[in-house]
Amino acid sequence: MAQQTEPDVAPDAAPVDAEAAGTESEETSRAQRRVMHPDGFGAAFCASMAALCAEAAVAGTAGLLVLLSREHEGLPHGLLVIAGLVIAVALLGVLVSGFVTAVAVMPALALARTLTRHPDRRDGPLWNAAAVPFVSAAAVAVFGGVSALGSLSPAAPLKYLLWWAALTAALLPATLIAGVAGRRVREGRSVRMARRVARDGVIAWLAVGAVGAAAYGTGVVEVYQPPRLDSAQLAGVWTDGRDGTVKLAADGTAVADGLDNYVWDGTGKDRPKDCDGSGTWKPVKDNGKVQGLSLRIGSCELRRNWSVSGTGKEPRLFHEIGKPGSGKRYVLTKVAEHEK
Repeated sequence: MAQQTEPDVAPDAAPVDAEAAGTESEETSRAQRRVMHPDGFGAAFCASMAALCAEAAVAGTAGLLVLLSREHEGLPHGLLVIAGLVIAVALLGVLVSGFVTAVAVMPALALARTLTRHPDRRDGPLWNAAAVPFVSAAAVAVFGGVSALGSLSPAAPLKYLLWWAALTAALLPATLIAGVAGRRVREGRSVRMARRVARDGVIAWLAVGAVGAAAYGTGVVEVYQPPRLDSAQLAGVWTDGRDGTVKLAADGTAVADGLDNYVWDGTGKDRPKDCDGSGTWKPVKDNGKVQGLSLRIGSCELRRNWSVSGTGKEPRLFHEIGKPGSGKRYVLTKVAEHEK
């Protein structure tokens, strides 16, 4: 009789054992995930990098849109040049975001977790946010100190305060997002914060670009263009603001008085020398439009082409000094209209 009842009992017991085995397997898998990521460091690091990259993309696009309406030297041309520039900026952004995460965001999270080890305190966003200003202050103190030692002169206190405020504002979103990602991993919950932040960052970037394109496309904001001056508008007295002047006459003659003439000194630098004397000038045209002027003063061997910048009401003449691409300019402003 016992041999007849054992087969009947076995089928009923089998599902119970299978269910228990499945539950045990699921619990073991969850435990393994918690053991592999006990503190959520990896998730927090990736989420912080995604947040910082998104911040940089949105801020960079907004800055570029503002720059288009201000005086600038022009944007790069050519599809390959633009593509290469975008790739280089993207790679640089990833590297910088990783560096900032390592030296600022993760120390802020570590400081917050240290402060919440007390039984009466609970780790959360408020503690993470409270730790950011202290880490920002430490970073400004270190890098500001190194910069001051390198230049042998500290910056003004207001600059340090502005650096601290800007760094705190930049680190705060990334720190809060990284804290959420790390806490979810520690609690054993699935986390896709980096992917979600990247997605939301792309949406924000596209929104900023769309608003800017609409503003420029409808004419609400116009792209900066240097003033178009004719020969009569170029004629007059121009000064560098340091007692150096040049008078451009309508007949094409020019008289310089203390004008800086930057000449190569043999050491890799342009040194200014006073230029006095008379010479000639003529407009420089491109496709029939005046782009600047060419000035020649024979007594001091000054031969320069000057470009036009500024606005129609406040035009300026300039030429680049130093190495090409240095961004340094010698600028003249008009102080008197030519009298006919």
